[in-house]
Amino acid sequence: MLEKALLNKVLQVAVVVKDLMKSVKTYNDDYGIGPWSIYEFNPKTVKNMIINEKKVEYAMKLAVCDINGVQWELIQPLDDKSIYADFLKKHGEGLHHIAFGTPDYKKTFNALKEKGKKIVQGGNWQGLTYTYMSTQDDLGVIAEIYDIDPNFKWPVPEDKYPK
Repeated sequence: MLEKALLNKVLQVAVVVKDLMKSVKTYNDDYGIGPWSIYEFNPKTVKNMIINEKKVEYAMKLAVCDINGVQWELIQPLDDKSIYADFLKKHGEGLHHIAFGTPDYKKTFNALKEKGKKIVQGGNWQGLTYTYMSTQDDLGVIAEIYDIDPNFKWPVPEDKYPK
């Protein structure tokens, strides 16, 4: 048994969708969940892109909002390379991953690797390293962990909803 939790806080819940703007409007207009900040992740905006432990370039559009201290994320794949595109093909829209806080990114990453977990996707966006680990067989969901530069600040969104 572990002395300390490897994953100690829920930071984000992420849902893969087919049509980002349609989903954002439904969440906001029909359920009051929002406002949304919208970004595109692609090889121009993300460094060190990885899929299944290999360098692979991919693209997605995402929208984020805060629900009582937990970030909610909607993701639309923009190509067929990402794990989001694969998820849509196999499962349709739905819960994809949960981002967890860690007491120490490097120690948690190494502990997960020691458990045989692999990087299923990752990259570095504006000083925020995101790493999806292959925890779905153990946890029923992919676990995402972050290594965040102390100077990280959310950039101005490319779009917002509502405007």
